[in-house]
Amino acid sequence: MGVARDERAQLSNLFTEVGPDAPTLCDGWTSRDLAAHLVVRERRLDAAPGIMIKALAGYTARVQRSYAARPWPELVDLVRTGPPVLSPFRLVDEQVNTTEYFIHHEDVRRAAPGWEPRPADETRDRALWAALSRTARLYYRRSPVGVVLRTPDGRAITARAGADPVTITGEPGELLLDAFGRTKTRIDHTGPEAAIATVRSLRRGL
Repeated sequence: MGVARDERAQLSNLFTEVGPDAPTLCDGWTSRDLAAHLVVRERRLDAAPGIMIKALAGYTARVQRSYAARPWPELVDLVRTGPPVLSPFRLVDEQVNTTEYFIHHEDVRRAAPGWEPRPADETRDRALWAALSRTARLYYRRSPVGVVLRTPDGRAITARAGADPVTITGEPGELLLDAFGRTKTRIDHTGPEAAIATVRSLRRGL
């Protein structure tokens, strides 16, 4: 299995375990809302643009509510089975869904008390580091100070060039979650104190 398929399967199992009303790290969304978002993103190409384009967000929200109203087992099954056979998402599942499903899997996991990071997984961590390497500059584009992302074993990405940068250290998944603006992560910041405060307060992500 690929990383995206594995994350999809694990998230679907977690949805079944926690039920439709579980909290998530997505502001204001329960697990039902998150599942409906994933289904719209993959199965309703007419509505998916509203996820990113504000002018179309109203239509997307209506379509998402219609999916959220479906019976929970049916909604989870739509997430589990993924995009339809003729969907372009089917052809590029690993490329476009590895990050999406990892982050949303953690959005459900880490909304529960007592969460801990999952054990390291070489295949998953390699895929997440590759994804972060491609997109880190986008996530930190608003930073007025330099930002370097570093793993404990010494790999590094310059997410934002600048003198006396803030270095954020953590495992690839932790760095990716932080880059998307999630606060429940296990990372360390080093650098000038004022610059660290600036980076912590950034609106990160897309």
